[in-house]
Amino acid sequence: MNKAVLMSTNHHVLRLVLSCRKITAQVTSPNTSSIIAMASSSEQDLASRYPTHLNRFPPSQLFWDAKLASRVGHKLALRLLDLAVTAVHIDVAEELSRPPHLRFRVWPLFVSVKRAGVVVHGADELVFA
Repeated sequence: MNKAVLMSTNHHVLRLVLSCRKITAQVTSPNTSSIIAMASSSEQDLASRYPTHLNRFPPSQLFWDAKLASRVGHKLALRLLDLAVTAVHIDVAEELSRPPHLRFRVWPLFVSVKRAGVVVHGADELVFA
């Protein structure tokens, strides 16, 4: 069996869903492709930052920033460690296809997941230019 095919089926995948209102991080299981862990900026304890973003001057189109992305990453990492998941992979091509201003905002999410003890394969390949 091809090693690339084998590797693509044996790891948890971290996917980000970004909108102007929230950021959501999902980790899928390699066997069933179902979501095993998820964290979002719209959760009760993280959503308390929204009112401060609504009254920001000058107005911004995004209600989340790098600090909130970092908090989402930390919460996701804690949930992954509870499930004994110690490594996740990201789709580098998908992350590089994002506009640079969004890549700068999601980078702290990957850093906080790493800092909490979960290895993020592919994060080192992201280029911020």
